[in-house]
Amino acid sequence: MAILSSPGSSSAADKQPTTLETTEQSSAWRDLSQSTGARIQQVLNAPLANFYLVLVSSGLLIALGMMMVLSASSVYAYMNYGDAYYFIKRQVAFAVLGLICAIILSRFTFARLRLLTWPALIGSIILLILTYTPLGVNVNGNTNWVQLGPDLFRLQPSEYAKLAIILFAANVLLIKEKRLDQPRHLLIPLLPGVGLVILLVVFQGDMGTAVILIGIMAGMLWIVGTPLRILATMAAAGVAGIAALTVTSANRMRRFMAYLDPSSETDGVNMQATVGVYALATGGWWGVQLGASRQKWGSLPEAHTDYIFAVIGEELGLIGTLGVLVLFCVLGFAGLRIALRSDTMFGKVVAGGITTWFMFQAMVNLGVVLRLLPVMGVPLPLVSYGGNALLANMMALGVLLACARQEPEARAALAGKRRLKPPRMTTVVGTRKG
Repeated sequence: MAILSSPGSSSAADKQPTTLETTEQSSAWRDLSQSTGARIQQVLNAPLANFYLVLVSSGLLIALGMMMVLSASSVYAYMNYGDAYYFIKRQVAFAVLGLICAIILSRFTFARLRLLTWPALIGSIILLILTYTPLGVNVNGNTNWVQLGPDLFRLQPSEYAKLAIILFAANVLLIKEKRLDQPRHLLIPLLPGVGLVILLVVFQGDMGTAVILIGIMAGMLWIVGTPLRILATMAAAGVAGIAALTVTSANRMRRFMAYLDPSSETDGVNMQATVGVYALATGGWWGVQLGASRQKWGSLPEAHTDYIFAVIGEELGLIGTLGVLVLFCVLGFAGLRIALRSDTMFGKVVAGGITTWFMFQAMVNLGVVLRLLPVMGVPLPLVSYGGNALLANMMALGVLLACARQEPEARAALAGKRRLKPPRMTTVVGTRKG
């Protein structure tokens, strides 16, 4: 019996794609994915790809940081200083100075960077020692500032010490490159030099920065292939030291116990962490709108510094926080590629150390905001308010860009551009005889 269908209808079999159509669609998607992957690979294999990845990702992070510092600090600045733009004006001033330093440092060769090694380390140690003199300034319980004249010239030596120990370690490891299989040459004088800086920071009371310095040191030792038994021993010693510092400080013990019991003292020591999580939760997918944060109106201490990520989550939502994470991942990816592509020990350690600094500090800050770690007082690199931190970060970016320019392929490409540059035209004007 025949089944009749109306002219305007079709059977179920007609609506289903045939095996040939499915195969053609799969082949088209496969070809598209392969061509897209080939284009991405071609872009990443460009001589200066890492240079531009660092430049773009860090530039976007700094721009986002400026916008969020203005949003998060305006209320506090107006209430305490009578000027809603007090903090952003200072941040912009340090950003301009940092941009100048980054441009200058990005043009340095490895030979010139090595000349900065000892001056940077000695200068950092001297400034750290000055915090123990009457020039030292106590901020939030930590005497980690040096007052050298007006308020704008208040320095935080520990921020610059991060870049100093990276350059120092890279120079030492380059000199001892052929003897790094011997623990004595691997750790001396590297460990005493970096250890002195860490101890000076620890006795300031700044355990958060000390943890970051230890992480940077561990990252550089891992890059050069330090045996796991040495890294494990150093890690155990570091954990023991951090535990001792925590137990011997009533304030740190209160923070640690509050971390173990999030429901206790929500109006006291746990208030900052609780309000930070609440800000992230109320942001939803798209946020409450830029500038419309409610927690920055006094509920969230340090909204423009350590907890700026919570304000980002509240105002820009999950999409904004994921954007920040993507930018940090791009920066870390580019920094790792620079370290792997470098053909000298100095370049590998410097690029790896700076990348470790940014990625490890970002993870610690995000861990604190998300209540995965106890409160440590560590800012989010390139984003949080802090003139000295931003200046030190941008100087480190300049050094990282210099490492990207010193990759073998990048050197060849830049040398070729210089050769192809047309010569300057000169005109010889002769004298006319009357």
